[in-house]
Amino acid sequence: MPHKIGFVVVSSSGHEDGFSARELMIHAPTVSGWRSPRFCQFPQEIVLQMVERCRIRKLQLLAHQYMIPSKVEFYISESLPEYFVPYQAERFRRLGYISLCDNEKTGCKARELKSVYVDAVGQFLKLIFHENHVNKYNIYNQVALVAVNIIGDPADFSDESNITSREKLIDHYLGHNSEDPALEGTCTGKSDYISPLDDLAFDMYQDPEVAQIIRKLDERKREAVQKERYDYAKKLKQAIADLQKVGERLGRYEVEKRCAVEKEDYDLAKEKKQQMEQFRSQVYEQLQLHSLVDPEPVRRPSDLPLQPLAHSASPRHQQPVPSLPQEDRAPESQFAEPFLQEKPPAHALGPSQHSTVDLSPRATDLHLKTHLQSVPYDERPLPASRKQPAVALEPEKSDSDVSEAPRGGAAGEPEPLTEKALREAGPAVDVLGESLVAGAYSKTWSYREDALLALYKRLMETPAGTPKEELKSMLRASIFLVRRALRDIVTPVFQASLKLLKMIITQYIPKHKLSKLETAHCVERTIPILLTRTGDSSARLRVIASNFIQEMALFKEVRSLQIIPSYLVQPLKANSSNHLAMSQIGLLARLLKDLGTRGTGFTIDNVMKFSVSTLEHRVYEVRETAVRVILDMYKQHRAFILEYLPPDDNSIRKNVLYKTIFEGFAKIDGRPTEAEIRAQKKAATEEAEKRKKEEIKALQGQLAALKDIQAEAQGKEGPSVEAESQDTQGGKAAPPPAPEVPDNHYLDNLCIFCGERSESFTEEGLDLHYWKQCLMLTRCAHCKQVVEISSLTEHLLTECDKKDGFGKCYRCSEAVLKEELPRHIKTKECNPAKPEKLANRCPLCHENFSPGEEAWKAHLMGPAGCTMNLRKTHVLPKAPVLLPGKGPATAKSGPSGSKVGSKIPTPKGLSKSSGRTYTKQ
Repeated sequence: MPHKIGFVVVSSSGHEDGFSARELMIHAPTVSGWRSPRFCQFPQEIVLQMVERCRIRKLQLLAHQYMIPSKVEFYISESLPEYFVPYQAERFRRLGYISLCDNEKTGCKARELKSVYVDAVGQFLKLIFHENHVNKYNIYNQVALVAVNIIGDPADFSDESNITSREKLIDHYLGHNSEDPALEGTCTGKSDYISPLDDLAFDMYQDPEVAQIIRKLDERKREAVQKERYDYAKKLKQAIADLQKVGERLGRYEVEKRCAVEKEDYDLAKEKKQQMEQFRSQVYEQLQLHSLVDPEPVRRPSDLPLQPLAHSASPRHQQPVPSLPQEDRAPESQFAEPFLQEKPPAHALGPSQHSTVDLSPRATDLHLKTHLQSVPYDERPLPASRKQPAVALEPEKSDSDVSEAPRGGAAGEPEPLTEKALREAGPAVDVLGESLVAGAYSKTWSYREDALLALYKRLMETPAGTPKEELKSMLRASIFLVRRALRDIVTPVFQASLKLLKMIITQYIPKHKLSKLETAHCVERTIPILLTRTGDSSARLRVIASNFIQEMALFKEVRSLQIIPSYLVQPLKANSSNHLAMSQIGLLARLLKDLGTRGTGFTIDNVMKFSVSTLEHRVYEVRETAVRVILDMYKQHRAFILEYLPPDDNSIRKNVLYKTIFEGFAKIDGRPTEAEIRAQKKAATEEAEKRKKEEIKALQGQLAALKDIQAEAQGKEGPSVEAESQDTQGGKAAPPPAPEVPDNHYLDNLCIFCGERSESFTEEGLDLHYWKQCLMLTRCAHCKQVVEISSLTEHLLTECDKKDGFGKCYRCSEAVLKEELPRHIKTKECNPAKPEKLANRCPLCHENFSPGEEAWKAHLMGPAGCTMNLRKTHVLPKAPVLLPGKGPATAKSGPSGSKVGSKIPTPKGLSKSSGRTYTKQ
């Protein structure tokens, strides 16, 4: 049968000081393992020599949590190669390789165990480590190996086992059966069975001294099975299970002691040492009391000289094997997962705090999981922890528990109550008996669960004619034990307490017709603890507790009391956990839908006050649930909810939560939300712009048609010649008359805003003129549209994309940014505006001037007008342009060449004072 094979380290390519490859020869919770030199060359190499030539069946590697090689190769050989033993060389034969995960998913807080099943014969094993995975903790680019385990058979023994198997096969067909079929049918009778005691998990998790005792007891158990002493074998099996818990705890204490020594906290180290010795002596006394171990002390492996892991410690291949549950083959890669059902003791220190696993007969399967807490990365490797699916965890014992260790407690009954427990549970003992209460107080979770189930059965079988006082006493004693069990971290015990509590409320009290006061007593004594458990670190326990509270609140016996809602609307404490806050607001939201606010304990006032206060919570999920509660309340009560919220204005809507709430109100009322209103306005603006463009295009088409008609009419009439006349008075010739522009060509090459005419004013030229040169126009600094200066204020308040950011000053009537408006009004520095009939108001220079449209041209284009019109100061002077039918003396030229004071007719459909905007395409 395969077993652990001892080995020695023959050579290694190098190591960091204090982390020699020889550390791999020892398996214990506190081993350091091998570590490559800093900034080493790859690949790195280690050669192991097994104590004998063997057939390797399984290889196990425990990797470091962050010094992780990307790949490890395995080679095997019958003898050393030439560079070790000249003239006796044999090449290593490659077995294959494994890839290791970079551990990013766990944040480099867990160690990976690789189990590789092989079938190869040899005596020398070579491990080649390739380049490391890069992470922020491995600053020196090292690789490391915490432990390596070799499991196999001696090569000669494996050959003999094959012969034996053939002989057994022949005997089977001949009908001979010389051996006991009961022993032959056990799982350990299989030739490929690997004992859990040989697994790397066992040695890396157990105290070495206790591990030796467990192996001795295991051999005694097999001997007892052979001799058919089954009672004794059962006793040994229970002792082995208990010792495994003891070994795990002692291993953790040893790690904590080493950590304290490294931190030079020698008081703590001394305390841990004394704690270990006291705990160890108590356990050994129990074992000696039941004649399970010899009275002479066991020599600890730490006292032994450094030597290879010899196979003599596991001589199972030479003796019959006990009937043990077969270990399922674990997957190739197994990772650590934090135990959610276990809380570390308050005094526990060190880089690793392990959970104690119950390995009683209830537990069956063994799987290795490494386990690390989020702590600073220490230089020591940490012991691997063990995880069992579907097996509850035993709660940790505090220092006071150790001092009050059980005085009895054989394998079949719980330990007696301590003096402290007797004082605490005295009334319950008087009513229910010491045996049942001792089970509820036991340090073994199975006894605690059995005690609750026994109490459940006793209450169910209580006859109907029992006196009321006795019934009440039993109920109150039961609730006392339920309260204790509700704090239990073991899931089966916690579930048993919920089962018992439900039965008391829904069956025991109604059956015996007890008053509502008893129901209220049950709820009030248990609901605070249940609410606390909804903040548990275990997700499973949180869900169980929350679901039970919701179920209990809907019991007809509890619903009328209105107790649970009053607890759920209590304000959240500042130091409460995130899980507790999420569970409380989640329960409130669910129960509010089930119960409503009429005669249930929930009122508009207490629900809204709690929800509004929760909007300030630090956890997003809590705030989001509070928003849902407020919206649900608004669906039922509408206007009453608004009294608990601030007014709906732009400053409040800057808070995303309140914006979500008010938009939710709008959806419930069927009103468009702010976003929908903006979308509608935008669509309406786009539609209006589209219509404007279509109208302009239609006007341009009409003008083009008129031009064509006029051109045809002139072609038919022909050219007309006019005689020239001379003025002979004074002997001087009269100047020629100014050319007149026909009325039908009056709008050609003309800016309808400033009245300037130019041959360059084609369609494209006018675009450029409007965009950069026209003195009557300006570009909005906020939306980049070209607008008339006379309508700039109206544009900023009603049309601009940024119109929501402007307000109107009641003194100067101009548009001012809302952020500056209070200061603007307070300082009273602005020039007061006059009524529109008395004066115009310039938005550029903020001056009042004479009313009328022509006054705008004089102010914006004249030399003595607006001093803030930037276009007037940057446009080059141009030649004066004559108006139709007027001489050169009819208008004055300003510095820009534009005419001032002349009346410019406006084309049909285009008004200069309409505030029309123009955007350059």
